[in-house]
Amino acid sequence: MNKVGMTACVVVLLCGPAGSAAPGAEPSPVLAKLRGGMRIILSSVFVDDQSKALAFYTEVLRFVKKQDFPVGRFKWLTLVSPLDPDGVELLLEPNDNPAALAFQKAVFGQGIPVTTFGAADVEAEYERLTKRGVVFRTPPTRSGPVLIAVFEDTCGNLIQIAEKK
Repeated sequence: MNKVGMTACVVVLLCGPAGSAAPGAEPSPVLAKLRGGMRIILSSVFVDDQSKALAFYTEVLRFVKKQDFPVGRFKWLTLVSPLDPDGVELLLEPNDNPAALAFQKAVFGQGIPVTTFGAADVEAEYERLTKRGVVFRTPPTRSGPVLIAVFEDTCGNLIQIAEKK
């Protein structure tokens, strides 16, 4: 399996849908064991321009701005999925740090996505995003139990979308 496919399998198979238990229902045995443990509340992607990234991630990908306030020269700028407004936030992190920029360029150059977003229908998202001018590096491709596609986010990153089949 290639590096791209491996990323999709790990992320998609280990992460279930947010709020997967019905209200009032008992949590799954896995979730019950994790009570009192940790959960992911924030993840970040390095971007070359926060304003450009905000426009792409909100207008094209349809994420919703959650937090936006100044922190020195930059902003604390987070987004959430409109499907889970209280869920994991995505921080649009400036790549101003030389180490961040080197990392971003290296993984982009190697064709490695920096993160994976879940999609209910990867083929439909591929069609929608292609019509919006998004450049795909990998069209919808079966990778084990998932369908993946990889695109450029216009901010220096490759992003993978995945659908569990």
